[in-house]
Amino acid sequence: MNIKSVSTIVLSAIMIMGCKQQSETTNVVPQEQAPVAVSGLKIAFVDIDSLLANYAFYQDLTEELIRKQENFRLSLAEDEKSLQKDIDDFNNKVRNNVYSSAERVQQEQNRLERKRQAYIEKGNKYAAELEDQNNANSQKVGEAIDKFVKEYNKKHGYNLIITRSSILYADDVMNITAAILDGLNAEYSSPEE
Repeated sequence: MNIKSVSTIVLSAIMIMGCKQQSETTNVVPQEQAPVAVSGLKIAFVDIDSLLANYAFYQDLTEELIRKQENFRLSLAEDEKSLQKDIDDFNNKVRNNVYSSAERVQQEQNRLERKRQAYIEKGNKYAAELEDQNNANSQKVGEAIDKFVKEYNKKHGYNLIITRSSILYADDVMNITAAILDGLNAEYSSPEE
C-alpha cells in the first residue's frame, strides 16, 4: 500500500469519525466537507544522522571542539600532576618533621587546599566553556541546515520536509539527504565573501 492510499484512508476515517461525532452531539445532518487534497502533496525526508556524519561544517566544528577538549585535558593533567607532587612533598615533610611548627603545617595545608580549589574551578570553567561552545556549534549547524533547506525548497516546492527519525516508513524516493548534503558541503566549501 502506498503513502497516498494510507493518507486517503486515514483522512477518510478522520472525516467519518468527525461526522459521526457531530451528528451524535448535535442531531444535525452533517454537511459534506471538501476533501483535503492529499494527492498533490510533495513530501521528502532527510536523515539527520547521515547528514551530520558527512557535513563538512559540522565535522570541522566537532574537530575544533575535540582539539579544545584535548588541550583542556592536558592542561588539567599538568595541574593535577603538580598538585599531587606538592601533596606528596608535604606528606614527606610531615613524616620527616621538617616543619618547625603546627602553624607552618597549617599554612602549607591551606596553600594546598587553595591550589586544589583552583584546580577544581579551572576544570569547571573548562567544562562550562566546552558546553557553551557545543551549544553554539549546534545552533550554528542548525541555522545553516535550516537556511539551506528553505532555499532548497524554494527551487523544489515541497509541502513538507521531515527528518527520518520522526517516521516509521517512507519510500527511499522521498529521501533528499544526499541532495541537501551536497548543497550544504558546496556552500560551506565556497563561502560567500
